[in-house]
Amino acid sequence: MKSASIVAVGNELLNGQRVDTNSNWLQGRLLRLGYRTCRVVLVPDDVEAIAAVLGEVSRISDVVILTGGLGPTADDLTRFALGKFLGRPLEFRADIWQTIEAFFERRGLKTASTNRVQAYLPCGAKALANPKGTACGISAEQGGKRYFCLPGVPSEMMAMFNDSVCPELTADGRTDVIEMGKVRCFGVGESVIAEKLGDLMRRERNPQINTTVEGGDVLLHIIASAADGQSAGQMIDADKNLLCQILGDAVYGFDEDTLPQVVGRLFREKRLKLAVAESCTGGLLAKMITDIPGSSEYFWGGWVTYSNEAKIRDLGVSEDLISRYGAVSEPVAAAMAAGAAQRSGADAALSISGIAGPEGGTPEKPVGMVCIGLFFLGRTEVQTFRFAPVGRETVRQRASLTALNWLRLQLKGLTV
Repeated sequence: MKSASIVAVGNELLNGQRVDTNSNWLQGRLLRLGYRTCRVVLVPDDVEAIAAVLGEVSRISDVVILTGGLGPTADDLTRFALGKFLGRPLEFRADIWQTIEAFFERRGLKTASTNRVQAYLPCGAKALANPKGTACGISAEQGGKRYFCLPGVPSEMMAMFNDSVCPELTADGRTDVIEMGKVRCFGVGESVIAEKLGDLMRRERNPQINTTVEGGDVLLHIIASAADGQSAGQMIDADKNLLCQILGDAVYGFDEDTLPQVVGRLFREKRLKLAVAESCTGGLLAKMITDIPGSSEYFWGGWVTYSNEAKIRDLGVSEDLISRYGAVSEPVAAAMAAGAAQRSGADAALSISGIAGPEGGTPEKPVGMVCIGLFFLGRTEVQTFRFAPVGRETVRQRASLTALNWLRLQLKGLTV
């Protein structure tokens, strides 16, 4: 597989003013074209620094893509750095200047003199059209390596890559097709999954399987290389089936599935209704459910009973139960779920009561302790979870997703 490096140019990327999303997008597109990204570098607006990085990444890359630094201001220095690295002076291109002037004329504007710098390219380089802006891209080749300079504005960069760079990278037809698939798991740790998969995660294997943790999910990336897209897709499908056999119910979905989507599909298929009763999650569980289009088909609604008084008044939880066990307890979570089901008439109800932090924990009930209740077709169950106290929002998110995953497992066992 051929290799590529990405160089993102701009002081704003190094001082926290802007996140480099361009490199992430480019990595995915390059991989599908058969180019594995071996280096991503952030570099300031400095000719010497950019030229030095080009020297470094050129030694390990077949293709180098730079983003940013093609504008008309004094800190847009990418064209100068590329010229310095290639050992080629810049030359003025009248055709590019005419295109820039026409861009402004169509908008009833006068072209500023500062835009003239955008018409300069290293000798022998090719301009890449930019219908969305004034900064044309640059394509150059030297020593068997290929260099592409793209604008930093994401919409301009994406359009230029798709329209101009992709055809150049695939012109010889010698690059394998790369396809990717995802298997999504919840409720089991990354290390446990890695142990179960064993040799399937060998680096030299095709398809290659990688694992990452994303918002509570363990995400398995399947990357297949083949002569054509159909063959690569078949390899991915075979691995998806194999991973399901090995990991069982830990697998909840594929590709861009989310837990709320999967649970929603199951509710629609089984024609059931759901209600929720939340305390520490403050409505986050309901938000996740209603983020899914069409959730009104199965979601009845719910309560955010943050105080003890609300639990008693709105859900019918007994004051004695709260006094005896505390609001964060399995008896209270069970009563919340049962109360939500009774008042809504729903087939299923989830309840959550816990200590999200950063304060409020005790040795007996530490931060991260969450009790989740589940009423399902007349039966109420409850479980206690202890999530790592790594932040209030993380505890709330993990609690909500854990509740949905428990419900998913219940629904999978139901035949209607």
